[in-house]
Amino acid sequence: MNKHGQSFGYIKKDSPLHRLSGATKLIAFILLSVIAMTSYDTRFLLALAVLSLLLFYISQIRWSEVRMVIYFVLVFSVLNLITVYIFEPEYGVDLYQSRTVIWEGIGRYTLTWEQIFYEFNLLIKYFSTIPLALIFILTTNPSEFASSLNRIGISYRISYAVALALRYIPDIQSQFFAVRQSQQARGIEMSNKAGLTVRVKRSAQVIMPLIFSSLDRIEVISQAMELRRFGKGDKRTWYRARPFKQADIIALIVTGLLVGLGLWLFRVNQGRFYNPFH
Repeated sequence: MNKHGQSFGYIKKDSPLHRLSGATKLIAFILLSVIAMTSYDTRFLLALAVLSLLLFYISQIRWSEVRMVIYFVLVFSVLNLITVYIFEPEYGVDLYQSRTVIWEGIGRYTLTWEQIFYEFNLLIKYFSTIPLALIFILTTNPSEFASSLNRIGISYRISYAVALALRYIPDIQSQFFAVRQSQQARGIEMSNKAGLTVRVKRSAQVIMPLIFSSLDRIEVISQAMELRRFGKGDKRTWYRARPFKQADIIALIVTGLLVGLGLWLFRVNQGRFYNPFH
């Protein structure tokens, strides 16, 4: 979001996480997300969730800047948990090879501690990975992100395309809010006062022209880049690239230790799942 809380993207601040190299944040985000999504050790996931929330606090990101995104993600997270239960109400029983009934329910829809424990682990995964994703997106300049992708071996052409996409998302959002406010100033209601169907219809009338105008801007930028012979060489330099500093090395060491701990727990648990029922 920008300073007005209207769009979602890089927020310039001076936190310790903002000062880290983009490559460091990218590597840490990928490794921690992978180990969090792979592991089902509740103890490890809880520790990772606490760490993620602590880093979120250190990043100085305000609640008002991410409120709508978190609400959106929470809705789909809850829907996912409900869907898991609807389609596999006793998946936890099969997984943990135990069955402790809380409520017999109707037909196959029983409620067991094993199923609750399994879905609790899924919930912790959201608290472990969502703050990390928000931290990475909101503390990393798109150009620095592109240089980070290139540093880990991805073609700079692809890296630059990703950076342009990240830059356009906040631009489109800002333009949408500006158009919506101008429409409301003309008496066309697009706020919560109007019905959902009306809001969706009127928002669609605004979004489509914005998309086409953005495509025109992309065409202009691509032609300008071609005129400047972008992509001619095999390598390029990056204005926003940051060298690794002591803080980056410490962050990568801590990330490596956490990943190593997660892998060690696989061996202790004889698999990915921590089973407190045995």
